[in-house]
Amino acid sequence: MDFENDLRINNGIYTLPDVSKILRIPYYKVNKWVNCYWDIQLGSTFENKYSWTIKNTKAISFHTLIEFYVLILLGEAGVSTRNVLQAHLELSKYYNTAFPFAQRAILEGIRTTGKKIYFETNDGIISLDGTKQFKLDFIRTFFKNLDFDTELIASRFWPLGKNKNIVVDPMRQFGHPVIGATNIFPETLYNLYKAGEPIDFIAFTYEIDPNNVLDAVEFCTAA
Repeated sequence: MDFENDLRINNGIYTLPDVSKILRIPYYKVNKWVNCYWDIQLGSTFENKYSWTIKNTKAISFHTLIEFYVLILLGEAGVSTRNVLQAHLELSKYYNTAFPFAQRAILEGIRTTGKKIYFETNDGIISLDGTKQFKLDFIRTFFKNLDFDTELIASRFWPLGKNKNIVVDPMRQFGHPVIGATNIFPETLYNLYKAGEPIDFIAFTYEIDPNNVLDAVEFCTAA
């Protein structure tokens, strides 16, 4: 897999404020993850960076965005950032990929006890903390807001879940969140809503379901 540390349209283009908005996390966390963790600690493994800079604006690709999403999920399960980074390093070396957390086969094999991360292989359960000891106690962490392509690499992300119609697709609109199968930005609908336009009128104007407008409002309000 290409490293994706430069500007390519189909890789998606996400500035740090974009990442903060899509994942609904504080900007300072995104900035620390990019600069301290992915670029320095993880990037040193591949002698490269996970971000690039254009006119003093730092950006990352879609697959790095997805890895941040996985970091959030593991953090919510109780796993420390340090342990997540260790797991990333070991899986990167094992599978020879810069983006282990964007691959379905790897995500399906990840288990966590709430503090440690384990990886299930055909040979058993491997502890991803440097010890390579086999453990049996684990719980599943599910990654159900992602779609995968034919190569089983993350291809789309549904930030509010698949029951909502907001999707992040690096192949469309440079990866900017859009409404379902359209190229309509959620912010476009939200700004009309804030201006006092009725939801049914907005939906009629853009020929979409009113629930799509509600999804756009929810997404932008949360961001």
